[in-house]
Amino acid sequence: MNNESKQQYFGWAGQILRVNLSTREIIKEPLDQKLTRKYLGQSGINAKLLFDLSIPGADPLSPDNPLIFGVGPLGGSLAPCSGRFTVTSKSPLTGIFGDSNCGGHWGPELKNAGYDHIIITGKAEHPVYLWINDDHVELKDARHLWGKDTWQTDEMIKMQLAQPSAQIACIGPAGENQVRFAAIICNLARAAARTGVGAVMGSKNLKAIAVKGNRGLVVAEPENFLKEVYRCEEVIQQDPLYEVATTLGTTAITGLAQMLGFLPTRNFQQSTFEEAENINGEVLLKNYITSRKGCFNCPVSCSRFYKVTEGEYAGTVGEGPEYETISALGSKCGNGDLSSILHANTLCNKLGLDTISTGNVIAWAMEAFQRGILQQKDLADETFDWGNHRAIINTIHKISAREGIGDILAEGALRAARKMGGEEFVVHSKGMDYPAVDIRGTKGMALSFAVSPRGGDHLKGLPLYEVAPEVYQQDIKNEVGIDITPNYWAEYDTKAKLMSWHENWHCVVDSLGLCKLEGIAIKPLKPAHFQRLISAATGWDMTVEELETIGERIWNLERLLGVREGIRRIDDFPPRRLYDEPVATGPAAGESLIHEKYEAMLNQYYQLRGWDENTGIPLRERMQKLGLEHELDVVLSSSEVKI
Repeated sequence: MNNESKQQYFGWAGQILRVNLSTREIIKEPLDQKLTRKYLGQSGINAKLLFDLSIPGADPLSPDNPLIFGVGPLGGSLAPCSGRFTVTSKSPLTGIFGDSNCGGHWGPELKNAGYDHIIITGKAEHPVYLWINDDHVELKDARHLWGKDTWQTDEMIKMQLAQPSAQIACIGPAGENQVRFAAIICNLARAAARTGVGAVMGSKNLKAIAVKGNRGLVVAEPENFLKEVYRCEEVIQQDPLYEVATTLGTTAITGLAQMLGFLPTRNFQQSTFEEAENINGEVLLKNYITSRKGCFNCPVSCSRFYKVTEGEYAGTVGEGPEYETISALGSKCGNGDLSSILHANTLCNKLGLDTISTGNVIAWAMEAFQRGILQQKDLADETFDWGNHRAIINTIHKISAREGIGDILAEGALRAARKMGGEEFVVHSKGMDYPAVDIRGTKGMALSFAVSPRGGDHLKGLPLYEVAPEVYQQDIKNEVGIDITPNYWAEYDTKAKLMSWHENWHCVVDSLGLCKLEGIAIKPLKPAHFQRLISAATGWDMTVEELETIGERIWNLERLLGVREGIRRIDDFPPRRLYDEPVATGPAAGESLIHEKYEAMLNQYYQLRGWDENTGIPLRERMQKLGLEHELDVVLSSSEVKI
């Protein structure tokens, strides 16, 4: 069997599903095998499909904006942590490239049904949901589901189909009302949330995608693949951070962020929170956690189920929350009431909201109230004092329903500020608000957040090597070729090299269908592990260097998508607040970003990337080497691109 025929059979399901909601036409077509070798799958192929199908300048909430779901070649396999899928579209929040990665069990189910990607176009005449049961694919009426939350929707679809084990990805009222940071929810709590892909789904009158798969997966070299799986699991379980990850999950970061002084507080006015000890992972574990939970085929099981048994929010149940949620709905809003954070997390999951942007826009509103920009007359019966957890809960409802002040906040912090005032304290890049890291004390993260193709973002280039350099000192030397210093986290030198390495490999991990937590984030697995897994799964003869080149190619394609929508060098800078205001509290007090040093770091980054130093547009020489010259020509010929 030659390589081409192997590729059609091993690793990928080998099929794309196209659904035109306007015409109700459903087409199945073979996955182009040239795409797999060039972009692997999942987020990589999603980006290429978006590039080919999207219209420059189109409204993200118009029928012209495609919505693309993808699962990688290792997704749904025995490879550890292989439960991820990616949703890609132009972002309603930013107007540029958007994608969102999600765990749980929906992605593997799609793969088992025989599909690597779903391309959704057009707009349905009335609410519908898509039902995929192996070869059987149909659009079903969802008018009875419109207005239901995600938990109700999940239950009702399973009952209607008589398929209790079907996997449901759906939107809640926030997506229906096209809140610009609405999420797509599966397994009641797993969220494809950032960039507002749920709003795109709502704009198309698509309530849900239900999947049941029975086909199974086949790999090229079963014995070798199983050997690599066992090796990866052993490495993961022997990692120095494994016990913390499996016990506390990402909530362990809360205490670390407080200790190192990068816990955003009161909309980044401070970097430590005086009530941090009330909302950390240990308190959550002791007082609220009932059991652990893992995504598909995960040896870590970093998530947990919680229950609030007493107080104002007694009866609240749910899954999580992640560190990002604790910061967004906690410290960023000055809220030290953990039970209210759990209630808000459950509420966001039910209504279908990104917890990061929800917390951020409320934190911005609280600062606007503090500074007199938002008046009591703007807020009706709410008082946006710091730490007012009842106002947080009530505002979440209003955002989802677009009622009162919620209608303005549903537009996201930047748009709200441009309407109301206070844009100078919106902490964002390219229109997307920042996650739970104060980057003034972590210079590489400052670069990574700013250059991210989807806007202010930690997951496209999450650099654990920067925040825990002592733990991984030898790995940093071996993999990246950098010798760290005692004060490495605060330095600018070598950060461009470190970030570009992380970005390339995050593109690989996302495109394979694996989780970052056990991939490049906690860092037990090395590039060689990914190379051996994909080679055994597909039968490819692929080197580590070729795999990293694929990651670099994907990163540059995502950049080209941004360039086509007008992204330039000026957009690759952190927000002014993080230059103008030094860190106010904690061990990083006094730290800020120095403009000249950041400029020099950005120049070095552009040189490493092969981008024009004046514009940030990728240069032809590098695009030729990456096989993206055609895509560069398409971008440069677009009427949207003004050089």
